Amino acid sequence: MSVLDDLAVEAGDGDVIAGVPARLVAAPATTEEAAALIAASRDLTVVVRGGGTKVQQGPPPRRLDLIIDTRRLAGVVEHAAGDLITVVKAGTPMAELHDLPGQQLALDAPPAATAGGTVAANASGPRRLRYGTARDLLIGITVVRPDGRITKSGGKVVKNVAGYDLGKLYTGSQGTLGLITECVFRLHPVPLFAAFVRSNAPPTHAANILAGQFAASALEVSAAPGAAPELAVLLEGTEAGVRARAATVARLLDGEVTGAPPPWWDTPPWPADSPSLALKLTCTLAAVPALVRAAVEAGLTIRGSAGTGVLYAGVPSPAATPGQPGQVADVVNLLRAAATAAGGHAVVLIAPPAARDGIDMWGPVPGLDLMRRVKDRFDPDHRFAPGRFVGGI
Repeated sequence: MSVLDDLAVEAGDGDVIAGVPARLVAAPATTEEAAALIAASRDLTVVVRGGGTKVQQGPPPRRLDLIIDTRRLAGVVEHAAGDLITVVKAGTPMAELHDLPGQQLALDAPPAATAGGTVAANASGPRRLRYGTARDLLIGITVVRPDGRITKSGGKVVKNVAGYDLGKLYTGSQGTLGLITECVFRLHPVPLFAAFVRSNAPPTHAANILAGQFAASALEVSAAPGAAPELAVLLEGTEAGVRARAATVARLLDGEVTGAPPPWWDTPPWPADSPSLALKLTCTLAAVPALVRAAVEAGLTIRGSAGTGVLYAGVPSPAATPGQPGQVADVVNLLRAAATAAGGHAVVLIAPPAARDGIDMWGPVPGLDLMRRVKDRFDPDHRFAPGRFVGGI
C-alpha cells in the first residue's frame, strides 16, 4: 500500500473548496510524510487546507481530487527568544503565535487561521502599518513541491541573504506552487502599553496622523452607507509615551482615547456566516478617501488601513446583495475602475455563485506571463489549486 492509501479517506460533506467538493482528504503529520503523499498522488489535483478561514474565497478549482489538511502539521518547533525568531509547523493556529512568552508574531490573522495559510495568502491585519505583512516577517520556509521534493529557503537569522529568497515567491502564491510545511518568523516584543484613539472623522484626516509622525501601529477607517465614517488609531510603546501621543492624536481628530478597539476593528465588513460579495481593494494613500467614498456610494461597507491603502469592502447582509448577476458585475466593475484610478487593484474574494462565472475575480495583474512561467516550472502538470489563482493559474 502507498502513503496515499494509508492517509487518504473519503471526503465528507464539509470538504468543499469554493463550492467544489473533494473526493479524498489526507492529513500528513510530518514534512517527510507529506512529501511521500504528494509523490504518490501525482495523478490527482490538490488543494491545501489549513484552518479553513479562506477556503471559500477566490475562484473555484477546475477540478478537486484531494484536500491536503495541515491540522496534524502543527506545533511550535523552536522559540529562540534571544534571536526574536520562532520555527513553527505550517498547521499551527495563529492563536498560539499571538501569545508567545513575552513576544509576538505581529500578524493580525484570525486565531483559527494557520501559519502556513497566512503565508500562502500573504495575510495581515491592522498592524501591517508598523510591522508589515507575512511577506515581511517570514525569514525561512520549508515546502514540498508538486513533484514530492522537499525544498528549504532562508534560515533562522533575520539577516539571511544567501541564495534566492524563495520564501517571498511562496508567500501569496495561494497554494499553487506546493505545500508549505514549516515557517520561520521574525518576532517582536509585546508592547508595554497600548491605547486606541477613536473618532468620527473622515478618512481625509488620516493624512494628518501620518504626517505627524506619531509612530502609529495601525490607522484604520470604517465607513458604511448612511453612517458617519470612523477613524481608529493604535499606539504602542511605553505608558508615558503612548499617553502623550494619544492625547495629541485625540485633539487632532477630536476623538477619545480608549483602552479597547472599536467593535469593527480587524473585522471583515461582511457577515461571517453568509458572505455574499466581498472585495479586497488597494490604492495609494492619497486616494484612500476617494476609494472609500466610491465603495459607500456603491452600497458597500468598507474597512481597512488608511495608513497603507489596503481596504476590504463587502455587502453588509445577504439581503443587500444586488439581485441579478449583471448587477453584481456592475458593482465589481465600478469598484475595479475606482481602484485602478486610485493607483491600485480590486480583487473579488467572494461572489454569489450565480454571478461568479461572469466575473474575473482577480482582475488584470501585471507580470501574468512571468507568473505562468513560474507555475509551469514548479507545477508543470498544474495539479495544485488549478484555476484558483490569477489568470486561471
